[in-house]
Amino acid sequence: MRILISADMEGISGVTTWDQVTPGHAEYARFRRQMTQDINAAIEGAFQAGATEVVVTDGHWNGSNILIEEIDPCARLNTGSPSPLSMMQGIDQDVDGVFFVGYHARQGTQSAVLDHTWSSTCVANLWINDLIAGEYTINAAVAGYYKAPVIMASGDQTACAQIEEQLGKMETAIVKQPTGRYSAECLTPEISHKLIQKAAYDSVKQIIKKDAPKPFVVKTPVRVTVELNYSDMADRAMLMPGVTRDGLKLSFTSPDILKAYIGFRALVTLSYPR
Repeated sequence: MRILISADMEGISGVTTWDQVTPGHAEYARFRRQMTQDINAAIEGAFQAGATEVVVTDGHWNGSNILIEEIDPCARLNTGSPSPLSMMQGIDQDVDGVFFVGYHARQGTQSAVLDHTWSSTCVANLWINDLIAGEYTINAAVAGYYKAPVIMASGDQTACAQIEEQLGKMETAIVKQPTGRYSAECLTPEISHKLIQKAAYDSVKQIIKKDAPKPFVVKTPVRVTVELNYSDMADRAMLMPGVTRDGLKLSFTSPDILKAYIGFRALVTLSYPR
C-alpha cells in the first residue's frame, strides 16, 4: 500500500508567523526541523498501520524545507521546485491514500493561522467550477483525478474544518487552535506528534477495512477563476493564452483538473511582481 504525504509548513506544529516559514529568517531553521518531525510522526503511523511505501512531497515555498538527513529512512522524499505536479508530485504512481500534513486555511478565513491560497503575494481568491477553493481543494482534485482519496489532514482547527467541509469526513490532527492570523494556542510537539501519528494510523486502517473516504472528483470541463490582488498582476497573467478577464478576476477552462492545475500554476507564476 502506497501513501503520499503532501506537506506544507503553515499548519505545522507551533507555527504562527511568516518568519517561521520563510527561508532567510532566524526562526526558519528551527521550524524546518519541526516540519520534518511532524512528517515523521505521519510516516510512523502509516507504516505501523500496514503501509508498505510512503512518499513525501515537500510542498512549501521552493520545496526544499524538509531535512532529508532527519526524515524517516523508510520514506522517500520529493524535493525541489518546480516539479511536474508541484505539491502533489508522486500522485501518479498508484497511490492508495493521501495525507495533507501542515496544511492551512484558504485566503481570507477568519481565525486561521497564515491563511492564504497558493500565493499570499498574488492570490485573493480561487474558484474551481464555482466552488471557492483552497490549496487543499485543488490538490485533492488532482488526487481524485488519479482515483486517490485524501484520508488524513493535520493543521490548525480552522484548516481541518475547511478540509472536511469540502472533502468529507476524515482523520484529522488539530495541532493548534487559532486566535488570529498570527496567533494560536499550540500543543507541544510531543502531544501534536502523537495526534498526527494516530490520525495517520487510523486512516490507513480505514483503507484496509475498505472504509476510507472517497476520492474528490470535480466535474469536467473544469472552469478555473483566480482573483488577483492588483491590476498589474492581472496584466501579466493575461499573457497566458485562453484567459478572460473581469477586473481582477481571470478565468479559463480546461478539459480536466490535471490541465487546470498546470494552468492555474502558470497563471499565478505569470502574475508575480517583477
